[in-house]
Amino acid sequence: MDGGSKSKECGKWQRELPLAAFARDKNRRDGLQPYCRECVAAYSAAHYRRRQEALGRPVREKVDVPPGHKLCRSCGETKPHSEWHRNASAPDGLSTRCKTCRAVQGREGHLKRQYGISQAERDQLAASQGGVCCICLVALPEHVDHCHETGRVRGVLCFSCNAALGQFKDRPDVIRRAAAYVEGIAWKPTLVAPGVYQLPS
Repeated sequence: MDGGSKSKECGKWQRELPLAAFARDKNRRDGLQPYCRECVAAYSAAHYRRRQEALGRPVREKVDVPPGHKLCRSCGETKPHSEWHRNASAPDGLSTRCKTCRAVQGREGHLKRQYGISQAERDQLAASQGGVCCICLVALPEHVDHCHETGRVRGVLCFSCNAALGQFKDRPDVIRRAAAYVEGIAWKPTLVAPGVYQLPS
């Protein structure tokens, strides 16, 4: 392949193909694998099948899909390539799961890593609150709230209430003063000496 060429010869087929037909390989001079994606995928599939059969494991049968489509093994649906994220190192240049499945599993992983709960547990917690934020009792609960010291999940809040707790840094004394302020019980500390203030009782 020349420096300015837009094609490359596949090492197996001995035919010129567009550069997009080759996966990346940073260890190669031209930055591309020597064989096209189709050849690599066929070799990988055959190698995988032999290895699984040698281990006595069942092998999933290859499913024929229309051109420009791919089967998602997670949801079992055949979807167009536009429904997949790109993965330059994959044989077909696409992710192993469709965008929808990746989003769902991404949320599941985040909940498990961050809060130690599953999506079902989060939904059950929101339902136990009556399907509303447990602070404002109006908005839909969308954000898991937890204690930053213990990690304990406290509830599921709307965006505004969750952000408000974060701004108050989870300090009950500050939140109580904010409530008193909003209710009209405004007070101010009294300066009794330079830099010394007396708080009203």
